[in-house]
Amino acid sequence: MSKRYTLSHWGLYEVERDAAGVPDLAPFSRDPDPSPIGQGQLSPQMAALRITRPAVRRSWLDNAGRAPERRGLDPFVELEWDEALDLAASEIARVREQFGNRSIFGGSYGWSSAGRFHHAQSQVHRFLNAAGGYVRHVDSYSLGAANVILPHVVAPMDQLMAEHSSWDTLAAHTRLFVSFGGIPVKNSQMNAGGVGIHHTPAALRTLVDAGVRIVNIGPVGDNVGAISGQVEWIPCRPNTDTAVMLAMAQVLLSENLHDRAFLERCCTGFDRFAPYLTGESDGQPKTPAWAEQISGVPAATIARLARDMAATRSMLNVSWAMQRAEHGEQPFWMVVVLAAMMGQIGQPGGGFGVGYGAANLLGSPHIRSKGPTLPQGRNGVTDFIPVARLADMLLGPGASFTYNGETYQYPDIRLVYWAGGNPFHHHQDLNRLRRAWARPETIIVNDPWWSPAARRADIVFPATTTLERNDIGSSTLEAFIVAMRAVESPAGSARDDYDIFAGLARRLGCEADYTEGLDTMGWLQRLYAEARQINKGLGIELPEFDEFWQSGLVDMTAHDRPATMLHDFVAQPAQRPLNTPSGRIEIWSDRIAEMALADCPPHPVWLEKREWLGSAGAAQYPLHLLTDQPARKLHSQLDASPHSMSGKVEGREQVHMHPSEVEQRGLHDGQIVEIFNGRGRCLAAVCANSQIMPRVARLNTGAWYDPCPDTALDRHGNPNVLTRDIAASSLSQGCAAQSCLVEIRAWEGPLPDIEAFQLPQRQSR
Repeated sequence: MSKRYTLSHWGLYEVERDAAGVPDLAPFSRDPDPSPIGQGQLSPQMAALRITRPAVRRSWLDNAGRAPERRGLDPFVELEWDEALDLAASEIARVREQFGNRSIFGGSYGWSSAGRFHHAQSQVHRFLNAAGGYVRHVDSYSLGAANVILPHVVAPMDQLMAEHSSWDTLAAHTRLFVSFGGIPVKNSQMNAGGVGIHHTPAALRTLVDAGVRIVNIGPVGDNVGAISGQVEWIPCRPNTDTAVMLAMAQVLLSENLHDRAFLERCCTGFDRFAPYLTGESDGQPKTPAWAEQISGVPAATIARLARDMAATRSMLNVSWAMQRAEHGEQPFWMVVVLAAMMGQIGQPGGGFGVGYGAANLLGSPHIRSKGPTLPQGRNGVTDFIPVARLADMLLGPGASFTYNGETYQYPDIRLVYWAGGNPFHHHQDLNRLRRAWARPETIIVNDPWWSPAARRADIVFPATTTLERNDIGSSTLEAFIVAMRAVESPAGSARDDYDIFAGLARRLGCEADYTEGLDTMGWLQRLYAEARQINKGLGIELPEFDEFWQSGLVDMTAHDRPATMLHDFVAQPAQRPLNTPSGRIEIWSDRIAEMALADCPPHPVWLEKREWLGSAGAAQYPLHLLTDQPARKLHSQLDASPHSMSGKVEGREQVHMHPSEVEQRGLHDGQIVEIFNGRGRCLAAVCANSQIMPRVARLNTGAWYDPCPDTALDRHGNPNVLTRDIAASSLSQGCAAQSCLVEIRAWEGPLPDIEAFQLPQRQSR
């Protein structure tokens, strides 16, 4: 009998069963660095948090003014499926008729399944489109600024990620790898559509063995995995990387180390940027001494490294965290410019990267195949928001906002439908979001677990998990297409998102548009056949569906090949132009100049942040807080699993600080402390860490939001009660979580119980 497999964001697993038929997940035998995260999917701790029946918030059901301020406080009433679906469909119909479809927001972040059919984001959007349309979001919390700036400068982020120079190319040709913000190996445990073979840890070891010099510039030195001890760490204040890059560029220019021929052949606008480097345009030369005052990086170190980069085959990299900050567009723009000045873009082992280590696909050697994709239909509503402006929309209907050079208005949202995500993880300033969340008249959520979002809904539908349904798994630049046959039966009366939406569509008169008469297996066969035809055009032969479904796995590693990003463009810039206005790399952008944005000029610049260690606010809140991806879960998923919990102290997340900062505050390892600023407070456990530079603290995201009633205190260690809900700039409106100042002090008094994993009160009819 063929092996059974299942795919998750954290890896490919072989499904095994004991003598009693109880399933277990074993890491894929060909994965050299399997992640332990996904094995928590079957843990009893997560099973205890399952939503097993449809539930409606008591005040909403009683219709006592709907009492939206009671979200998260009221008990739920459990109902039968037909009654709950009738209520939800009736409410959607009411809102559509009274206020129109532009009063409905379809929220999702797509992480509830690695399967391509049961992809919650696709399902909720397809349903709402069938029902007449909805207000959508664009971009992501991860890459809001990068997604908007890079198409103006070089190419869309998705294209760059898919074309990144492969790790084997780097090992063969790179001699110096310089990364701003490190290479966060823990993040490379995942891909949005699942991981087959984890590449990054082994790839970094190969680079070291090949004699590649690796330099990590940033506020933390332990974000390059097991090779940290073999990496040169240059401490640099958070949010100041652009100043360091500018100073390096000034060295290249002043010492005539820049590649004039490359700049003339493949770029535009360098002549308009150079006066900024020299100080001719603003009176301030961007020298290493100037950058030292901003960043704390010694001027001599900046100058020496710039010369080293110009003298050998060098790869420059920026972590995604660089652009999750105020003015986050600038470091991503500047790394392209710096690499262009060196003239190594398009050369094997040289150029730039935008996120090595951020996900498993960056540096992958696998071919870019086409996996199944569920069509989402046509949206009858044109309104949208940048995803990180959720609270702004809910709190300010009718207010204007700018995005990519255009001005728009926030719609007046009366109903939110959320499936596949947890806004009380992703969003910033959660105390503000909690106020915004009380504005809509109705919030409907599909969720497998009683997550923070489900607890704060009005109607909750129990959704199945990845392991409880049939699906097809695939991901960009991964080598396997996976037949994901159901591993276990649904918990309680949980239903697939597809079945939930089909039931609603039937009641709303749009079932035919939504289902097209197909059940799950019918859709899987259709989507696979479409992908099979597209892949044939790419030179990839996939087996017939029945053979694929029985074998469980399509292996495409035979198509692996080395890659060099932008090689074709650099080889023939006139014949293979970029999709920028000039067809070249834009060091100066006329299009952005026309926008006349004070916070995003037409070339990369250093702009001071409102919250950083050089601002006036640092006197009151002297620590810069970094909020990064957790190592033991993805976002907030599986937070209650044993693997996640084993990384906590007294049930709380750990805040990493330099030993001098711990000593200065009279604290000790493992002590529970209060992290605070003017926006909120949270509890965490101290971890003294010499790999964190002084005046910096690091608190992983992902702890389930657990506020004390009627206070701004989170008991569990969720850093987004502290982060600021502002835009990276008026260009992108991206997330700016990494621009955040705090103070830390010992927690005094009794330690409050953590209630994040306690089930909400439920009542029968």
